[in-house]
Amino acid sequence: MTFAFSKRLHSAALLFCSTQVVMGLLFGAASAAEAGWRPYEVPPSNINAEKIPVALFYPTQEPMRSIMVGSFTIHATPMAAPEAKTKGLIVISHGTGGSEFGQSSLAEALARDGYLVAALRHPGDNYQDGSLWQKPLGAYFTERPRQVSRLIDALLADPEWKDRIATDAKGPRIGAAGHSAGGYTVVALAGGRVDLSRMGTHCAKDAAQDPISCSMVRDVHHMHAPLVLESTTDPRVRAIVAMAPVGVMFTEQSLKAITVPALIYAAERDHWLPPRFHAAWIGQNLPGATYRIVANAGHFAFMNPASAPIPTLDGDISANPLGFDRAEFLKQLGEEVPAFFDRALTLAPNAINSNVSP
Repeated sequence: MTFAFSKRLHSAALLFCSTQVVMGLLFGAASAAEAGWRPYEVPPSNINAEKIPVALFYPTQEPMRSIMVGSFTIHATPMAAPEAKTKGLIVISHGTGGSEFGQSSLAEALARDGYLVAALRHPGDNYQDGSLWQKPLGAYFTERPRQVSRLIDALLADPEWKDRIATDAKGPRIGAAGHSAGGYTVVALAGGRVDLSRMGTHCAKDAAQDPISCSMVRDVHHMHAPLVLESTTDPRVRAIVAMAPVGVMFTEQSLKAITVPALIYAAERDHWLPPRFHAAWIGQNLPGATYRIVANAGHFAFMNPASAPIPTLDGDISANPLGFDRAEFLKQLGEEVPAFFDRALTLAPNAINSNVSP
């Protein structure tokens, strides 16, 4: 194998294969599907003045079409007719300055596997608008997960989509996946609490080893008193996947209290969010989480390559460390993440998670 995910990958694959009968009983027999997509929007309200643009991906029986949307190629048929039922809802949260199409290959894989996937464009933190960074830092960390909860609210109330989302005795089957700041977002939805003083202490001590993320934080020297933010937990989110997440600000106590199944990815050559400060802090403290290091991967390994250069503080998003095959990795990710959600949303949590040391 090209990528050192873990020695448990083969056993995880065997577990997935052995549960296909269970999946058929729980979800019902389903014919092979392609992915469709269409735009969606969460409207403003009296409480929230900002609309939320969304790309919905879903299973369809219509033939696949490829189309360019901005800088990304989408391999899903626009405005295709959706299937009457899906396995559940998966929300995808992008990283800082990103868009709803940055993880479209993962969204497509989840849709082909039978899920309704809602990839949102975070208001105030996307490629067109960085205004959320101009607010107090606490607002950044609370508004992002609340935007995801607004999206879940909208889809569960929408007559076109609510009955397509599978439910069981616990309610709707809902998971969340996120990259970078999106990885933070999904962990916060699962119960992670932020103490801003942890970030202040970290950047005062370790800025030379974590220069990019610490350079983005204003007034870091004033963050030494405990500044624990209010919870943004959404109990409807029943499983999470965090890819190269920002995590140093999470309290150890809150991470240890999280009970939902979790899959945490670290990129070995991540210069933006060095794993030892971020992904590893989450993976080592979240009980039972599967923690996997992607060998030779950079921070943007979890994103689709773009058709034109997109510069960042850590270079172009499409650039890869020498020898890293992003296309092959994204294909593997598109197999492993749907398999994880299949297990997490249908089986007991202790059948899902496994500790994997870094």
